[in-house]
Amino acid sequence: MNIIEAIDDPNLFAPWFKDRKTWSAWRVFLSALYGLPLNDHELTVFQECTGRSETPQGAAREAWLICGRRAGKSFNLALLAAYTALFRDWRPYLQPGERGTVMVIATDRRQARTIFRYIVALVRGVPMLAKKIERETADTIEFAGQVSIEVHTASFRTARGYTIIAALCDELAFWRSDESANPDVEIINALRPGMATVPGSILLCASSPYARKGALWSAHQRHFGKDGDPVLVWKAPTWTMNPTVPEDVLAAARDADPAHAAAEYGAQFRTDVESFISLESVMDCVETDLRETPPSDAVDFYVAFVDPSGGSHDSMTLAVAHREGDKVVLDAIRERRSPFNPTDVVEEFAATLKDYRISQVHGDRYAGEWPRDRFRSSGIAYETASLAKSGLYREMLPMINARSVRLLNNETLIRQLVDLERRTGRGGRDTIDHPPSGRDDVANAVAGVLVLSTESQRGPRIW
Repeated sequence: MNIIEAIDDPNLFAPWFKDRKTWSAWRVFLSALYGLPLNDHELTVFQECTGRSETPQGAAREAWLICGRRAGKSFNLALLAAYTALFRDWRPYLQPGERGTVMVIATDRRQARTIFRYIVALVRGVPMLAKKIERETADTIEFAGQVSIEVHTASFRTARGYTIIAALCDELAFWRSDESANPDVEIINALRPGMATVPGSILLCASSPYARKGALWSAHQRHFGKDGDPVLVWKAPTWTMNPTVPEDVLAAARDADPAHAAAEYGAQFRTDVESFISLESVMDCVETDLRETPPSDAVDFYVAFVDPSGGSHDSMTLAVAHREGDKVVLDAIRERRSPFNPTDVVEEFAATLKDYRISQVHGDRYAGEWPRDRFRSSGIAYETASLAKSGLYREMLPMINARSVRLLNNETLIRQLVDLERRTGRGGRDTIDHPPSGRDDVANAVAGVLVLSTESQRGPRIW
């Protein structure tokens, strides 16, 4: 039974597709995914959404869905998870005791739970499928036939050790990780070996687009519009995939922020958001084996920059540096992640500053008076930075590109620097900041101390 027959069967998935007209574009996608025949109207939709002229000659090995928000991506990932797990016998490709896994990877736990609830509803809503459940947990369903469906949050460690019959990746353009500067690329690369020994396994990645970078953008550039390519790229706006979204919602989004709406609903990659620093440029400045340099009497003076935080959400960070000739050398990084007591962290940072003979620290100009008061009570003067965060990043960029800085081998720093984005506002003004759901607390402190080091002619007072 093919997937179109399954969603048309009243004893299977038809109850979830009450108004077939509103699902017409999804039916074309599912048909194309499995190489099923298309009629003339469906072929037109296929050509519009893939940039191809010829009908697919067989099932896709990979599929990349670039669709706007509320298009129905998560539900269709759940549908494909259930169909893949239960409508084919995978046992010929599995060893005794081995389980084939349909792995669903989501941005965070909330989204993973959403997809898992869809999967549970689809399976338990069909008595003949529900009978195949052997065990169910909060994130796993094990079925008869040596097959499981599991949902995970985005981590390159997720895929290791599994035999994967399908990998379904949700909103990968927005994956962020404390483990990697490029989590989408690394996770996809980790998934593919787990699928190599299973004929007919499939990788399906679905996401709203964001900046012109990462795995989603790369797939679009390499495979969109390529007839005969076993990698199918499908790109469609929200209103094509889900015509039930009210037009006034779309119009309001366009009026509020055209560039944002074009990406969120129009499935267009953003041209107003670009990467700020390349990984190669950052790594050229990193001392591979150096994680911290202790205080040295040979250094005349050190400077320091702090990015304060109230302790409930952001990290509070500190960076220490000094000059060596024409180079700025990053000596130390401190990060305290929330939650924490700000007074305790100020005392901890003050002790580090005194170790480096520093009695004055510079910090964020928008932090208010509390950092000044807290550091003063710990014997450290606090001066506000002359530049805002975007200005610090702009000043830091040529230093990194010219390799006039020596950075520590700190994974968080490297990741946050590479994640920085330059955004062009509606008035043409550029801002530099972390991506959505990202962080830049360590990068901000380091940018501040690097720029401060170049500005300091005599340095701060020393002990």
